[in-house]
Amino acid sequence: MKTPHILVVEDDRQIRDLVAQFLELNGLRVSVATDGREMDRILKDQSISLIVLDRMLPGEDGLTICRRLRATSNIPIILLTALSDDIERIIGLEMGADDYVGKPFNPRELLARIRAVLRRHTGEPQPASKAVRGYAFDGWQLDIQARRLLDPTGSRVTLTSAEFDLLQVFCEQAGRVLSREEIIDLTQGRENGSSGRSVDILVSRLRQKIEKDPRDPVILLTVRSSGYSFAPDVSEL
Repeated sequence: MKTPHILVVEDDRQIRDLVAQFLELNGLRVSVATDGREMDRILKDQSISLIVLDRMLPGEDGLTICRRLRATSNIPIILLTALSDDIERIIGLEMGADDYVGKPFNPRELLARIRAVLRRHTGEPQPASKAVRGYAFDGWQLDIQARRLLDPTGSRVTLTSAEFDLLQVFCEQAGRVLSREEIIDLTQGRENGSSGRSVDILVSRLRQKIEKDPRDPVILLTVRSSGYSFAPDVSEL
């Protein structure tokens, strides 16, 4: 089965990069554009399976783009918007969008919506997420399937469910600076009421378990005024 090719049209670099990397990690091919003009150039040269389209774009806005695309194409469109008003959602659907996801959103929800829309559009089952058994970093091994962490000596380190999910996200996004908001989105989603302070507490707990000196971390780094970054080279198991 041909890998679906997703075009993400979003002017916010952090959101654009986060969505693109998450979708690629889950087995999809991704291209990105910052506005309607870049989108048009990509559509001219490449075959796109679905467009994730931001509602608020510089120049031509998402609704106008959606209406324009619908006049000439049946490519599925999922609109992203920070506007949660039901009227906005209805207008987007009337303009021809296939689905609508409000910001802030959990990337896992967006992935599920993409798969559902593609399934409806093609009538074919979509490929499952990329099968990764786990990750290795600095001698540590994180087993995703068994949900266990082994230290460099091979001893098991007990993690809570929240600590495990956080470490998995850092392994998946190694080398990137993740804001507290992105971490919340990638773990359980903001709808659960988590806050930046809860992320700080969870990071502190995780450091107690994976750092030689939690007061001077070398694995899970704080990036001032930005968030956190996972420093080691990470390989898939």
